[in-house]
Amino acid sequence: MEYNTDRPQLKIPEYGRNVHNMVSYCQSIEDREHRNKVAKSIIDVMGNLNPHLRDVPDFKHKLWDHLFIMSNFDLDVDSPYPIPTPSTFEEKPELVAYPVKSARYRHYGGIIRKMIAYAVQLEEGDLKEGLKVSIANQMKKSYMLWNKDTVQDEVILKEMADISNGALTLTDVNLSSHSQFKGQTQSQNNNQNRGRKHNRNNKSKKKYVKK
Repeated sequence: MEYNTDRPQLKIPEYGRNVHNMVSYCQSIEDREHRNKVAKSIIDVMGNLNPHLRDVPDFKHKLWDHLFIMSNFDLDVDSPYPIPTPSTFEEKPELVAYPVKSARYRHYGGIIRKMIAYAVQLEEGDLKEGLKVSIANQMKKSYMLWNKDTVQDEVILKEMADISNGALTLTDVNLSSHSQFKGQTQSQNNNQNRGRKHNRNNKSKKKYVKK
């Protein structure tokens, strides 16, 4: 009896030992034309064993790469794709730039910053003035959502000017009252609480359902 521990280690265990044996047989074929035909047949078998790879972009390329990996990069066949080498898979991927966001005024969120950046680019006029008031009101609403204390309009306008580096300023303007925002924020909090309670109830029901 032959044990798996005595056999060569599989390069890609997902394909199983039979496919690896087929690759080893393909390597032993001396006639190049016949070797190419066997390699293509192995690719078809690999594709049938892993149908989920068909949803992967350029899945045929991936199958050919797997074929060369299983042959330990020692298979001389005509591949429709560039033949990989061990160094191809040893290269480290490039570092992904991590988004750096300002730590100041984080309670306003990224959408407010985008709105401010858009407003800065607008030409002076009624549209820009109206947008500045809308942004300031939204900032006040966000402030009230995360802070139970009241806030003066001057604080909101100063922080909007800080975020825009002084490009957006407002004077002699009255923002929406605290009572309006309190009603809206309370409604939002109630909806969130109802949603959490609904999820907990559903989990409890699923837990005690008779099978």
